[in-house]
Amino acid sequence: MSVDTIITSHIPHRDPFLWVDRIISNKEGVIIAEKDIAADLDIFKGHYPGQPVFPGVLLCEAVFQTGALLAASMKSSNVPEDQTGFPVVTRIGGARFKRIVLPGDTIQMEVALKETVSSVHFFKGTVRVNGKIALRIDFATASADSEKRTRR
Repeated sequence: MSVDTIITSHIPHRDPFLWVDRIISNKEGVIIAEKDIAADLDIFKGHYPGQPVFPGVLLCEAVFQTGALLAASMKSSNVPEDQTGFPVVTRIGGARFKRIVLPGDTIQMEVALKETVSSVHFFKGTVRVNGKIALRIDFATASADSEKRTRR
């Protein structure tokens, strides 16, 4: 099974909103993944024209997707076997942006599990670019029931 297949079999995200290209390592409650930030992404046409910068909110999303991959890979005994659904972010805290990410950069996301309570996972995430910290963030994910996804 290819890494792309492993990623897409564990999280529902797809192009153009898949922000993980490859998993570097995944062991003992810590996952490291990477994303190549293509210079020709449409987002750079408007953020910011002439001086493109990769949006911080998408750095957060890359970390969240990496955390969802970690949670999916754990399939711990804390998560009921009959639980179906998809991962959603339920809490964000302490986001600190340290440096910008530019077209052509490769970002490395590291996510560590801090704690699991029932089916909620609490994580600490870091994004690095060229070995230097671009983002630190704490967040939590839970599994949303896909059968209850209806408009009210």
